[in-house]
Amino acid sequence: MCDDFIHPGLVEDHRLSRRSFGLMTAAVAGAPATAMAQSNVVEKDVTVKTPDGSCDAALFHPAGQGTHAAVLVWPDIMGLRPALRDIGRRLAGQGYVVLVPNPFYRSAHAPVIGESFDFSNPEQRARLMGYRAAMSDAGVDNDAQAYLAFLDAQPQTDKSKKAGVQGYCMGGSLSFRTAAAVPGRIAAVGSFHGGNGLVTKEANSPHLLIARTNASYLVAHAQNDDSQQPQMKEDLKAAFGAAKKPATVEVYAANHGWCVKGGAAYNEAEAERGWAALSKLYQTQLA
Repeated sequence: MCDDFIHPGLVEDHRLSRRSFGLMTAAVAGAPATAMAQSNVVEKDVTVKTPDGSCDAALFHPAGQGTHAAVLVWPDIMGLRPALRDIGRRLAGQGYVVLVPNPFYRSAHAPVIGESFDFSNPEQRARLMGYRAAMSDAGVDNDAQAYLAFLDAQPQTDKSKKAGVQGYCMGGSLSFRTAAAVPGRIAAVGSFHGGNGLVTKEANSPHLLIARTNASYLVAHAQNDDSQQPQMKEDLKAAFGAAKKPATVEVYAANHGWCVKGGAAYNEAEAERGWAALSKLYQTQLA
């Protein structure tokens, strides 16, 4: 869980290498094209029925005719909010049907945090952890199946194409679980600053699910998460190798939370590098 390591909002890194500056410049140069693509996206709030109730979520898809591959996006511990909607909108602008659920629907309607939320406040942090604790492994697996079924029921979804799943912070481990819960649909998994939750000593460790999946993986670690648990990347590589699953496991030059806008750890250059790697994965696996 995300309380085991430094969280977005608690870390700020002002260092910027020459290479990172170049990547950031390229990202800014591509902004007009990205904005144009996102202007042709249909966005709507939806409700997904699950075995545990009704999940509020955001659905995005390209405007107009045509069908597209589906992608499920698991939010970080802060839940479904504008920053995660931005991710869904951007993915849809690239030609995907995207669902971003409120993972804490059992406890509260999204957004579960307000502008005054302070992750360093023990009481406020404990509330989020309580929401996470309400998500059992079986519940997450059932949710994943319901979310993919919902995506497949959309007229914009091309069910002949495989689906992708990506997650941030706690969403990394949830993405691993999704790939195992719906192995016939998920062909690509992206985990960004998943923290130490990807490899644990428990019997339900996400890395133990890899052999049950049929997916290719992109695992992007934060540098400060790696410094706390440097062996995790090696354990993941070994698990991918043993299961014969294609995977890229890399430590990015940024701190936990670097991919999600709005947090102090957001690093545009490294976020864009991760986005490019994810886009390449989807282009090859969801075709």
